[in-house]
Amino acid sequence: MKKIFILFITMSFLSSCELEREPFNAYTEDKILADKEAAVEVLLNGCYAQLKGWSDVMHRVGEYPGDNIMIRGTSTDAFYSFISYQHIPDNGRLSVFWNNSYKIISQSSDLIKIISEGENAQIDQQLGEAYYLRGMIYFYLSRTYGRPYAQSPESNLGVPIVNGMPADIDNLHLPDRSTIKDSYQQAINDLKKAETLMTVKRSATYATREAAQAMLSRVYLYMSGTYQSPNQEYATLSIDYANKVIASGNYNLLSRADFMKYNTFAPDAAGQTETIFAVKRVASEFSGFDHYYGIGGMYANIQGQGWGEMYASAKYLDLLRKAGKKNDARWAFIEPQYVTDAAKNKTEAFRFIHDSFNTGGTQTGYNYLQQPLKRNTDGTFYIDIANVKYNLTEVNAAENSYSIVYKGKTYIGEKDYMMLLNRVYPMYYVTKCSLQDNDSHLHSPTISRLAEMYLNMAEAYAKKGDYTNARINLNIVRERSIPSAGYTSLTSANAIQLIDEERQLELAFEAHRGYDVYRNGQTMSRRYPGPHPAMEDVPATSPRVVQYIPQSEINAYPGTLTQNQ
Repeated sequence: MKKIFILFITMSFLSSCELEREPFNAYTEDKILADKEAAVEVLLNGCYAQLKGWSDVMHRVGEYPGDNIMIRGTSTDAFYSFISYQHIPDNGRLSVFWNNSYKIISQSSDLIKIISEGENAQIDQQLGEAYYLRGMIYFYLSRTYGRPYAQSPESNLGVPIVNGMPADIDNLHLPDRSTIKDSYQQAINDLKKAETLMTVKRSATYATREAAQAMLSRVYLYMSGTYQSPNQEYATLSIDYANKVIASGNYNLLSRADFMKYNTFAPDAAGQTETIFAVKRVASEFSGFDHYYGIGGMYANIQGQGWGEMYASAKYLDLLRKAGKKNDARWAFIEPQYVTDAAKNKTEAFRFIHDSFNTGGTQTGYNYLQQPLKRNTDGTFYIDIANVKYNLTEVNAAENSYSIVYKGKTYIGEKDYMMLLNRVYPMYYVTKCSLQDNDSHLHSPTISRLAEMYLNMAEAYAKKGDYTNARINLNIVRERSIPSAGYTSLTSANAIQLIDEERQLELAFEAHRGYDVYRNGQTMSRRYPGPHPAMEDVPATSPRVVQYIPQSEINAYPGTLTQNQ
């Protein structure tokens, strides 16, 4: 673990291809103080550079345990433990996440110690960015390795709070993990300090006052308890900070048409008005195998690049279908892959999901089944399965919805076209993490954007029992994607479902879903096709909702570092 802490900035091993000045290891404290603005900019760039590798694992550990995705089969890659919930203490990806996180904490802490506030607005802005990065990282570490805040935050463990290297290096002994309550408080303290220091308007590729406020809104939402047992004080604070972001006037929701191209905008593009903060990736540093092994490469094969082995889940697709006739703008990020002939013609088909069983008759999961569509003489439809004819019954022709009785059970499926299969799974590509600047899988992971602020307020107002304001904020996001489909009524009876569904639809593939389920005390149910344990639900109280701290870090830690159970 010693290797992740920087003794002084002169020993920093951070690097960035963007730097044109002296290397980091040439920046002694004297040089920093001689030209603070220039030196601090370089060193801050080093922190931002570390976010690039960090954000890759951040996405996977946040998105893969959720119910937005399915993978075509098992994998030897360490990320599969996130999907399967078969957590392992030696996970190489989690080691990257842990190490990069503490590199950022260490470097930002050194900057905070050396730079005094109040000299000028630019120095304060840079100091505020250091506070933001440290606070954000502590929060992300806490939600990955610590239990949800609603579960005994005074006693459950968060992460070690080590803000720079202690003075006594020769007898180094670092503290054990702090409680979740103290870990969150560290994040809050840093983010609030960042809010007071940052006054310079910058693009979404850098921390700003509004980025700190947006993160505070999320932190307090995570602290606001469950719907059944809410903490209204923290719910109010989540609303207050979301309102600060909105009231700044620096951000606007993209139009429906532009939102459907959200993935193509760089976070600092001229037309990008919604992103508050994102981890900027550029084509010059993202090439070759990056298009395969990066985030988007698992979700799709685009422009001949990417593995395309992980698809939108049947559960997420069903949520999209609820709006009817593919009216939901968020379909723009889903691309079904169809079978075509030499003339690019598609074949009509019927596709449905049925229960699957082992030889003993116990249900083990779910499978897709699709067959070419055929017509009876009266115009009705049927399909053949293993040379047996199965008639289809219309459920809703306008929605291409039909039912079939298969092996004694009635299932509802979709009249569509024959899709390409990867193994036995239809390939519903996800493009939300690809195609920035029309470059295959180039992607700048979003940390905060304006739509989340409205969704935070919807949930927080519902936890306060103010369903009128909850509905107003929920509909702002909903009606952007589904025009004229805003809810006319939100009550204690339907608020939880409708708010959670909208949050899942809007923030899918942005590393929110698993945390959203567990922080509200809910159960993760993934009863849809895929190699994951589909019949096994994971409650928020399960020890598997948090990750193991990498055993290699525990072994190297100069002091006690308590492992999760």
